[in-house]
Amino acid sequence: MSRRAVAVVLVFPLLALLLVVSDSPYPSRPGPPRDAPRALVAMGDSTMSGEGAGNYEPGTNGENDNWCHRSRDASVWKTRVAGVGMAFNLACSGANSEQVGITDQVRNTEGSQARQLAEIARRFRVSVVVVAVGANDDPRFADVLGTCLRAWIERRADCSKSMADEWRARVDRMVPKVERALRDVRRVLQDVGYTPRSYTLVLQSYAAPVSPDLPLDLQNLAGCPLRTGDLSWVGERAVPELSAGLREAASAAGARFLDLADAGRGREACAGGKKPEEEWFTRLTVDFDGLREEARARHALQESFHPNARGHEQFARCMTDFLATTARSAACRADDEGNLRAVADRD
Repeated sequence: MSRRAVAVVLVFPLLALLLVVSDSPYPSRPGPPRDAPRALVAMGDSTMSGEGAGNYEPGTNGENDNWCHRSRDASVWKTRVAGVGMAFNLACSGANSEQVGITDQVRNTEGSQARQLAEIARRFRVSVVVVAVGANDDPRFADVLGTCLRAWIERRADCSKSMADEWRARVDRMVPKVERALRDVRRVLQDVGYTPRSYTLVLQSYAAPVSPDLPLDLQNLAGCPLRTGDLSWVGERAVPELSAGLREAASAAGARFLDLADAGRGREACAGGKKPEEEWFTRLTVDFDGLREEARARHALQESFHPNARGHEQFARCMTDFLATTARSAACRADDEGNLRAVADRD
């Protein structure tokens, strides 16, 4: 018998076996029903939850001490993906990489976002997972801005002078934590029955919320009370270095990466002067009513220097662009009309 005849004899039974397996009513792995609606899931911290955009979902605006501040105007609700009709926002203001991953940690009364993702993935066909996390790990970006605010109030030297030397080290310590969180996301999806090619995982970085290009009469408690040197450091060094670290984590975990470091250029808090409606970030925001209650007073400044609803709409526009491509990484840049578009990185 010729080799070709032997191959045919061996292949036909194998094909028959595969057909029997594929027609089996018992799937070899768990997973969502075949006709389950496709879903987009957002995970991470305040920049993804919608902090600063207002219009928060009931139960996430301080009720029972839950301060996740999930906004109905968050970017996830405005991101469009062909064939995907469902969206879920698991992001929580203040979350760090551990909370995004598989953990027993509880923050803002909520536990692991990865475990919440697993529950969604059993009922819906998760097609896209977008993550924004890392700033609340070693960089502690919100605390840094708070320190710079105190430097302005106390008329001390720029806080960035003491922060600059250790910032890169903070970012470096953050990278493996974000990578671990992304791998946890992949792990829970794999356990539910997904393959890496059956969904898209994207890590999104942060946009600089402030810049030194603002009217002097807003460089105070009426708008952006930060010293000029600190405003420059945030936009020119801190945020770009944070994005570089996140890019490294995304690459290590096999995730796609969308760089927002320059996404808000010219639209930062206070940059609009007398036209705040042109800005994509909140200025110094104080919940004066909350100051009357001890439990809420700690969160009175929480919305400050976060993307507002206009910013989230633009970030969603860029993410929509990016998800419609096959590019591994891209950056958000404004087009001639001032709207954000995803510009693919050159390999």
